Amino acid sequence: MKLSQFNFELDPKRIALYPSNLRDECKLMVLHKKTGEIEHKLFKDIIDYFDDGDALMLNNTAVFPARMYGVKEKTGAKIEVFLLRELNNEARLWDVLVDPARKIRVGNKLYFGDDDLVAEVVDNTTSRGRTIRFLFDGSEDEFRSILDKLGHTPLPKYLKRDPEPIDRERYQTVYAKEKGAVAAPTAGLHFSKTLMKRLEIKGVEFAEMTLHVGLGTFRSIEVEDLSKHKMDAEYIKVKEQGAEVVNKAKKARKRVCAVGTTSVRISETAVSAEGLLKPMEGWTNLFIHPPYEFKIADSLITNFHLPKSSLLIMVCAFGGYDNVMNAYKEAVKNDYNFFSYGDAMLII
Repeated sequence: MKLSQFNFELDPKRIALYPSNLRDECKLMVLHKKTGEIEHKLFKDIIDYFDDGDALMLNNTAVFPARMYGVKEKTGAKIEVFLLRELNNEARLWDVLVDPARKIRVGNKLYFGDDDLVAEVVDNTTSRGRTIRFLFDGSEDEFRSILDKLGHTPLPKYLKRDPEPIDRERYQTVYAKEKGAVAAPTAGLHFSKTLMKRLEIKGVEFAEMTLHVGLGTFRSIEVEDLSKHKMDAEYIKVKEQGAEVVNKAKKARKRVCAVGTTSVRISETAVSAEGLLKPMEGWTNLFIHPPYEFKIADSLITNFHLPKSSLLIMVCAFGGYDNVMNAYKEAVKNDYNFFSYGDAMLII
């Protein structure tokens, strides 16, 4: 399929700038992939679609305040530094994006806060990418504490607003544990602690796994031929316990639901030759596009994604191109909210 087939028109008013008042009371569209039937619900109604023994795969990555603002030595020029990932813990080396990049060269020093933290640029990686070394002699806990204090919640740029106190809580799932993401696994934002407890009482089991979401997930696709697109690698981890929950449900022919496209990518990377989930730790650059045969998840909870994005393309592979594109038309017609803080879709 071609990239241009995944375009659609969206009124900017339908981009949710803030989360819903309560996590589990956003709109939920339920798409039945075999028939194309669509139901309109609230997210908390999701409990009606799962039973005892079903498994939900959760990406437990935690967003860290990755966007920092500093000044360049001597000139005092303001520089945005976006922390992508830690390359070496002991050396405090980080892969970052800088803006404006033209002002930042190897050897430059950057100062953050009231000179609370200093970093030196040690390498160029891409046009905007740099490797920096934080010059900090304190403990790891002290270093992380300073990053938390100086960093800002990395809201997507399309929200066109500064982070607010509400974002520290709401741009994070209630089950986030493993720090390392620069963007939230947004399908999981709709789960409240109350809803998770209700699912647990009903006998639904949770399989936690980790994918540290990087900016590559949201990088625009520049090629019309989807087979030529390359995804950036992202760190993933599946522990024995999570694999056991999923495999138990699969063997019992119960429903296995991926909460978010990241959970799909984890499970489709960590699948065994027998079609079961296996423990693993490593990296994935899996790009799923139609046609694709899914081996682990048989249902999917997801948000409404950007036109021509890798996320929309994966959802179309899962739910069927015609079904999903029709569902998006219905979402526009019924005033669903789109993107990270928007409404949700369940494909079953």
